[in-house]
Amino acid sequence: MTVGDVMSTRLLTVDASLPLTEAAREMHGHSVGAVLVLTGGHVSGILTERDVLRAVATGRVEGTHVAAAHAASMMIHGGFRHLPVVQGEEPVGIVSIRDLMRVVIDDETVRGA
Repeated sequence: MTVGDVMSTRLLTVDASLPLTEAAREMHGHSVGAVLVLTGGHVSGILTERDVLRAVATGRVEGTHVAAAHAASMMIHGGFRHLPVVQGEEPVGIVSIRDLMRVVIDDETVRGA
């Protein structure tokens, strides 16, 4: 099985200059938990529900742009739950821990039981 077999191709992308509140609205409107952040048309990061929640909890929503929220989250926590999948420089998908766990759990499922 390859990444291409498990990745989501339902991509939502936002520009790094987009206000965090607008990115959160886009995520909610499309029922997704992560968006790819683009700078000049190239993937520069990922913004997740956790990043938005952290910004709300710390009172840093108003005036914050996607790039700043993403950068702060990356520096402070250094953990990843989503990975962008690119072909050349073009984003083609996103893989989450949940996607990978579905594959692992399916592989561990007892067959014929």
